[in-house]
Amino acid sequence: MNFISAAVLYLVIWFMCVFIILPLRIKSQTEDGKVVPGTPASAPVDPMLKKKAVWVTVLATVLYIPIVVTIINGWITIDDLDFFPKP
Repeated sequence: MNFISAAVLYLVIWFMCVFIILPLRIKSQTEDGKVVPGTPASAPVDPMLKKKAVWVTVLATVLYIPIVVTIINGWITIDDLDFFPKP
């Protein structure tokens, strides 16, 4: 696995984790009872982006390491994922 492949794999895992973690523990302005004029009532009060970015990075790294070890050691190859072998 070259550097570019490893970086792309990490970014894909990182963005998947972002989409999983970002909507967690969001409190909307409607739930808080203080809607700021000019914003939608469903806008978050405090999205905690820095805290979530740290958690996303930790989770992505924890998921990334075993995947890379599996790829480098050859425990699973592209031939193992070929569900439609050629005759």
